[in-house]
Amino acid sequence: MQTAVIIVAAGRGSRMGGEVPKQWQMLGDKPVLAHTLAAFAGMRVVLVIHPDDRARAEGLGVELVEGGATRDASVLAGLKALEGSGVEAVLIHDGARPLVSRALIDRLVKALESHDGAAPALPVTDALWRGAEGKVAGTVDRAGLFRAQTPQAFRFAPILAAHLAHPGGALDDVQVARDAGLDVAIVEGEETNLKLTYPGDFARAEAILKGQSMDVRLGNGYDVHAFCEGDHVWLCGVKVPHGKALLGHSDADVGMHALTDAIYGALAEGDIGRHFPPSDPQWKGAASHIFLAHAIGLARSRGYELGNCDVTLVCERPKIGPHALAMQAELARIMGVEAGRVSVKATTSERLGFTGREEGIAALATATLVKA
Repeated sequence: MQTAVIIVAAGRGSRMGGEVPKQWQMLGDKPVLAHTLAAFAGMRVVLVIHPDDRARAEGLGVELVEGGATRDASVLAGLKALEGSGVEAVLIHDGARPLVSRALIDRLVKALESHDGAAPALPVTDALWRGAEGKVAGTVDRAGLFRAQTPQAFRFAPILAAHLAHPGGALDDVQVARDAGLDVAIVEGEETNLKLTYPGDFARAEAILKGQSMDVRLGNGYDVHAFCEGDHVWLCGVKVPHGKALLGHSDADVGMHALTDAIYGALAEGDIGRHFPPSDPQWKGAASHIFLAHAIGLARSRGYELGNCDVTLVCERPKIGPHALAMQAELARIMGVEAGRVSVKATTSERLGFTGREEGIAALATATLVKA
């Protein structure tokens, strides 16, 4: 079905307060209506506005229609603007609901294949009271009660006829449709699809937007170093006594190298060799905490924090268990995070391969970065 959208944004929002109507107030980095319109990107949109808001709305790139003195009058103005254009279905939405999802929109359009209309709603789960003079005057059975939301979807011709015949004063378009005898299906709504009514609703909406835009990065690292002559190895920042050392251009801390590469990987920044080329003599014998500190610093410079990391050391010897807590603490110190975000563990390869033959140590690491 050819579907269009009517967004009703002609109200003054007196309960919200402020000099600017709520639909034009800033939510994050753009006005509420900009968020609302973004949810319907790619669809034909008619925006019903108050005459005083035309200058604000001119740059939004949608069709503008001036609304009436009531909500149902504004909806009718939007419907008349679509009349004769070939539209078969229409979504009618409140401009002050900026967080509607595309999934909900798709469910509504799908429901119109078998119903005259469809509207999102959530079951009432709280107890309901009647009140009088500041006191509880009675209770209401919540069975079968729903909290209505928008957009409300309808086949175009029936809802236009219903509005033209309605005397006015309807609470929403579902009431107009039902008064005309249309069947309206209930589609599962969304808790995040809140309507901005009071000042506190903006804080809730901003928290939801932040959650929806969460940027999580995942990186993996892998490193191997062979044994050579020596009497200790550096692993995850801890000097561990051993009958051999690890061979490498730096201090050959295989665990810290794998973790550093995991962080670089999460940032799409290659590996240690890109930032600290082994061909550069200044890094000969360098302590690996320099590399790890650089990687986590680069992450923070881009607004990320470490969510967690996990390092696995693969070797027969030395035994890692007695040193694992010290390694965890040292990695956490270098990265400036709590130890609970760092995991260090070990395994063997069951005497198979180069680690099983005790020719060297391998390490795997995973790091999660979260936009702060």
